[in-house]
Amino acid sequence: MIIDCDSGWIGGVKRVPSPNHDARPAGCELDLIVVHGISLPPGEFGGQWIDQLFSNELPADRHPYFAIVCSLRVSAHVLISRDGTLTQYVAFTDRAWHAGESGYRGRDWCNDFSVGIELEGADDIPYAGAQYRALAKLVDALRRTYSSLRTAEIVGHCDISPGRKTDPGPSFDWARLKRLLTDTAA
Repeated sequence: MIIDCDSGWIGGVKRVPSPNHDARPAGCELDLIVVHGISLPPGEFGGQWIDQLFSNELPADRHPYFAIVCSLRVSAHVLISRDGTLTQYVAFTDRAWHAGESGYRGRDWCNDFSVGIELEGADDIPYAGAQYRALAKLVDALRRTYSSLRTAEIVGHCDISPGRKTDPGPSFDWARLKRLLTDTAA
């Protein structure tokens, strides 16, 4: 996997550019990787709904839950689908709107200094092996591309927005990701 350092885009993956991003604050380096979980509708996988949410095109009338979330202006840098396929919405050089009100280790507004990676999933449904493998490869590529991420922590949305967010949830196997990252780095 190759990431162009200057443009912030991954080569050879599907791109669905989201309008929900802006410039990072001047002098702000990437130094946190945030893992999220998302499914639309909740607990259902596949389809174009996540692309549409991040593109501000989610049809409110297609599902009762969509009426609740269709007005949100959110995005992530990358989505990893159940089969391990990557879709990129925002360049890593830009600030994606994935974390909302958040803080980590005394710093507020994690969007400023983090990469947001969504996994298609739910808190209480195990994530797929292909997703862990793709996530480990993506983290490895990010660390090789951006020196500020070489020792960056990987946390869940629940860690930066405790009490407000629960994802990626108890079904996410942090030990499995750590093993894969060790294997990838070797």
